[in-house]
Amino acid sequence: MISPVPQTMHAVLLNGHGGIDQLEYRTDVAVPRPGPDEVLIQVAAAGINNTDINTRLGWYSKSVAQATNVGGATGFDSVNDDDASWSGKALTFPLIQGADCCGKIVAVGSEVDPARIGERVLVRNMLRSYVDYRPYECWTFGSECNGSFAQFTVAPARETHSVVCDWSDEELASIPCAYSTAENMLHRIGLGAETVLITGASGGVGSAAVQLAKRRGATVIALCSSAKAAEVLACGADRVIDRNADLIAELGKGALDAIIDLVGGEQWPTFLELLRRGGRYAIAGAIAGPIAEIDLRTLYLKDLTLAGCTFQEDEVFANLISYIEAGEIRPQVAKTFPLHEIAQAQEAFISKQHMGKLVLTIPQVEQ
Repeated sequence: MISPVPQTMHAVLLNGHGGIDQLEYRTDVAVPRPGPDEVLIQVAAAGINNTDINTRLGWYSKSVAQATNVGGATGFDSVNDDDASWSGKALTFPLIQGADCCGKIVAVGSEVDPARIGERVLVRNMLRSYVDYRPYECWTFGSECNGSFAQFTVAPARETHSVVCDWSDEELASIPCAYSTAENMLHRIGLGAETVLITGASGGVGSAAVQLAKRRGATVIALCSSAKAAEVLACGADRVIDRNADLIAELGKGALDAIIDLVGGEQWPTFLELLRRGGRYAIAGAIAGPIAEIDLRTLYLKDLTLAGCTFQEDEVFANLISYIEAGEIRPQVAKTFPLHEIAQAQEAFISKQHMGKLVLTIPQVEQ
C-alpha cells in the first residue's frame, strides 16, 4: 500500500433485493485494501447496466417469471434470495454494485508490480481469478464481489487492463459489461460477413453489438422502437425494423444467418423461423420475459445452434482493449449522473428512453 489513501469513501450500498429504496448512498464506507494479487482502483466513472437492476430486483431467481420492467422501480412481491444472482447462489449484503469500472490504480498488493500505480484501467467484469480459472465459472464484478459504485474498489491485477486512448472516463466506463457481452455473443457463434438480426439494438449492449458486428463485416438488421431508428442507423445498422413489426412479413422465413438476442419475451418463437438451416442464435438477456416456448422440431430439423452466453473466454475482453486502442469502436454516452443520483439514473435506465449508455460519475479524492 502507498499513502495517502483515505480510510473511508463515498459508496452506494445495496442492502437487499427489492426496489430502488434498497440503494443507500453513504460517505463513511471503509476503503478496501488490495489482497496480494489485487490492485486498488480510484474509480472515475461507472456505467449502468441491466445486470445492476436485475441483481437489485433478484430477477435472476427462478421464482421470478416476469419482465424486468414489471418490478424495475419497486421490486417483485416474491423473490427467492437463495438463487437470485448470476451464479445462482445467495448474495451477501450490503453489496457495492457496479460491473463497469474505469479508473486509475492507486495502490497494489504485495505480489503486484508497483510500476502499475498510475495506470488508467478497465476492469474485466466477468472475473475468473476468484474461481481459479475453471471453465464456465466466473464472478460478476459488483455481484459476487464489490464493484464500482464507490470511490475505490479492488480487483485482480491480471484482470485489470491498462488502456491507452483519448476517450473520456465516461466513454471508457461504457465498455466492460455491454461491449464484452456483445463481443462474447459474436465470438461464441463465430459471426463473420453474414446477415444478423440484433434485438434491443438501441440499448447499451445492443448498440455495442451493432458496432462490433459491423466491425466483423456483417450486414446488420436492428430491432428497436421506431423513435430510435435514426440513431441506430447512425450507429452502423444497415436496416432498422420496429420491434413490434411482423418479422416474418418483413424478412421472410430463413432470411438470417444469425440472431443476437438481448430481449427474449413473447416474440421468441418467431426468431427460430427467421433463421436459415444451420443458423445460429445467441442470447444474453431476457428483459421482455424469461419464459419462452420452443418447438423442438424446428430446432433439430433446421440444424440450428442455440448459444446461451454468460461465461467469457479470456480473449474476449483483451480483444476489446485492442479495438479501443486501434480506434475501431466508440460507445455512445446518452447521459451522466453523479453517484449520489443513482436512483434517478436507474429510473432513467428503466424508462428505456435513452440511446446508448447511462454513466455515473464518481466524486474524486485528491491523491
